[in-house]
Amino acid sequence: MSRITGQVRIVGAGLLGASIGHALVMRGVDVILHDASRANVSLAIDYGAGRAPAEGDDPSLVIVAVPPDATADVIASELAAWPNATVTDVSSVKSGILSELESLGADLTRYVGSHPLAGRERGGAISARADLFIGRPWVITGGQGKHRRLVEDLVIELEALPVTMTAQEHDASVALVSHVPQVVSSLLARRLNGASEPAVGLAGQGLRDTTRIASSNPELWVQILGANAAPIVDILKAYRADLDAVLDALERPAAPGARKVVAEVLAGGNSGVARIPGKHGQSKRFSQLVIRVDDEPGQLARLLTDVGEVGVNMEDLRLEHSPGAQFGLAEISVVPEAEARLAAELEARGWTLAGASE
Repeated sequence: MSRITGQVRIVGAGLLGASIGHALVMRGVDVILHDASRANVSLAIDYGAGRAPAEGDDPSLVIVAVPPDATADVIASELAAWPNATVTDVSSVKSGILSELESLGADLTRYVGSHPLAGRERGGAISARADLFIGRPWVITGGQGKHRRLVEDLVIELEALPVTMTAQEHDASVALVSHVPQVVSSLLARRLNGASEPAVGLAGQGLRDTTRIASSNPELWVQILGANAAPIVDILKAYRADLDAVLDALERPAAPGARKVVAEVLAGGNSGVARIPGKHGQSKRFSQLVIRVDDEPGQLARLLTDVGEVGVNMEDLRLEHSPGAQFGLAEISVVPEAEARLAAELEARGWTLAGASE
């Protein structure tokens, strides 16, 4: 039985809105979809993310999933249109929206700010997935009484992890873990535009990993970055200082102390990445097994079946397939105590392990 009772109205039929719709429809919730674009909402409805608005609708929860520059106005409008409803939003910035709502004189007693830390490189209803939020942090900022509890129920129902923060704490945090990485990834990928085809052809998994999010929607990110500019600027200035230090060291690599500067930057990266949580927010580290997978139909499925039959839980999976190669490499993350047993079992089943590390 769903924690969410009554109708849920979702304003904005893009990736997040449609994904929430799919997840709730699967749980038997009556989901109403609205979007300023009739084409967008029709597509989301065709895919099964909800239904069109109808006379007599009376939602208990309204979820606003529109671009940041329109979020505050839409929230205020929805609060006025549905006086019995709790209204939340999923915008990636919170402080500015709260300030705008205060200036608009909106009824903030029924508003609860929220933001799911989930997404994909591709947007729109066509990319929506019901499982998009499973195991992902979902920040809740503010809210009172039953209205806050209803949003908490939504987060738990979608199998996300509720995290409580103030609007200011949220904006500073996402600047560090989401917004600045987008800028850095885009700057790195931009360097590829002037590269030769042979140079780009040498790209491996490291470049793919660090530029994956560079394919995100520029129009949306211009809004996000502008709405959270202050904390982003502070972090980028510190980033610039580190980059300047590395530049100075590499311009005179034989100078006293130059290697130390570079080593400390790299070591700082080691300690920083060690703080990134693993699966479902766990702080524990995992071991990796790298297995060669021939470029033939069914090989990856056979590998995953063998891992399951061994009885080891796979915490993560990453694939690397270089252009022109007749095989790929599957990097499987497992708990350290299972590494040796899984390696032995896979080798016994004919798999070639390219390496293992903790």
